[in-house]
Amino acid sequence: MKDKVKDAYESSKNIYDDVLTQSNIFSRLYIKLFWNGTDDNVIAKKVLSYIPNDFNGDLLDVPVGTAVFTNNKWISLNNAHITCLDYSQDILEQAKIRLNGQKHIQCIQGDVGNLQMDDETFDIVLSMNGFHAFPDKIKAFQETWRVLKPGGDFIACFYIKGKSKRTDWLVKNVLSKKGWFTPPFQTEEELRDILEKFYQIIDIHVDGSMVYFHCRKR
Repeated sequence: MKDKVKDAYESSKNIYDDVLTQSNIFSRLYIKLFWNGTDDNVIAKKVLSYIPNDFNGDLLDVPVGTAVFTNNKWISLNNAHITCLDYSQDILEQAKIRLNGQKHIQCIQGDVGNLQMDDETFDIVLSMNGFHAFPDKIKAFQETWRVLKPGGDFIACFYIKGKSKRTDWLVKNVLSKKGWFTPPFQTEEELRDILEKFYQIIDIHVDGSMVYFHCRKR
């Protein structure tokens, strides 16, 4: 299953950014038709706004993807130590190019379900558009919680089911079969139950079939 996900993202690396950023008419039509016009650019700005512009701690970005949304923010946080992790080496290479060899940023290949970091390492864990692709979501929740310091922030956005029949159909019949998404998926209520077991929910919003939130480890 992990190889299917990796192969799917590597095979789509040339269109990955176009779809997320809606940089052409075809990606804008796709978002309008199947995602009810939800704008990943807007969600990304809101998610990144949870991270202070003067942040100077340790941050894990998993999966970093191509860093299409995060590169400017990460480069600007030059007093922080940022670890960018992705399962796909090809995708990670694109992120490295964007992040331009900044000394405070480390890019590593790895598995969110088996993080090679000590307990309570990071002040912030960020996961943008990752959990709907992770094969073992429970392990991913456990591992991101494990490496986060008490009082640290878990910030994320991803797809949830049950908000749009059209989007749910697309995810089930196309995106999951291609390997870009991996079931099972949570409803908003199921996600809240999971988060409340691990965290204090500071802020949570639903935009179409996407959820974004800011939580704090107790």
